[in-house]
Amino acid sequence: MFAILLICQMKIFTLKSELKSYLNRIRKEKIVSFIPTMGCLHEGHLSLIQKAKQSSDIVVCSIFVNPTQFNNPSDLEKYPRTTESDINILTEKKCDILYLPESSNLFVENEKVKQFDFDGLDKYLEGDGRKGHFNGVATIVEKLFKIVNPEKAFFGEKDLQQLQIMKYISKKLQLSIEIIGVPTFREKSGLAMSSRNKLLSKTDLGKSCLVYNTLRFIKDNSPKFGILELKKKAIQKFSIQSALDLEYLEIVSLENLNPIDKLLEKDKNAVCIASSISGVRLIDNIIF
Repeated sequence: MFAILLICQMKIFTLKSELKSYLNRIRKEKIVSFIPTMGCLHEGHLSLIQKAKQSSDIVVCSIFVNPTQFNNPSDLEKYPRTTESDINILTEKKCDILYLPESSNLFVENEKVKQFDFDGLDKYLEGDGRKGHFNGVATIVEKLFKIVNPEKAFFGEKDLQQLQIMKYISKKLQLSIEIIGVPTFREKSGLAMSSRNKLLSKTDLGKSCLVYNTLRFIKDNSPKFGILELKKKAIQKFSIQSALDLEYLEIVSLENLNPIDKLLEKDKNAVCIASSISGVRLIDNIIF
């Protein structure tokens, strides 16, 4: 593959040296925004691009399926890859630059995942059942940040724990990057947009709406019940709908992502759910 390609004014780089050199030439007095993705783009990703274009001069998107953040090799293998379609979508949406690297352009041979201190943000939720996951995420994002060196980076609130961890390490590593969360983009049914949704049958898509309905139930009924009662009622909904296997349902502090036993101020709480159906893992949350 060529180091740099030009398709309808969107530049595509596969080598970090070429990308860095190009950005250094064009970025003078310009604001660069960055959106790291693993491809299989959907409307959720496009909402990040739209948000970035509103407040920056140059929008850079990356596509890289990061092997270091997958705990399950089969999950990595079946992760959908739609590069040609993704390029067409980004071109249509007038993304300025796409970074499309091979693993060898980001990792040296036998390189180990960097170990981070996330100040407890990784202790619960995804961090509890996917040991090392966020070290893998942070390792690749730090590399990408240092290559692109953006003023702003955009992440979806659907991956709330990842978003909060990115905010934390950006400050800790003194990267001077503004981390901006963008509200979750949803299907008409309420199901959070995800690349994994493409792996679901029509029947499973319908049943998966239970996740969002449960999140809404907790938010809407939070003035009526205590946290223990809310969780009990919510978990019962999954017991009735046996097609979905509930991995966790936690009500946490938005600030530190630790479970709470008493509601905090408005918009300082979050309910987070992970479940699976037909082997496809779904995560979602609502801030309230």
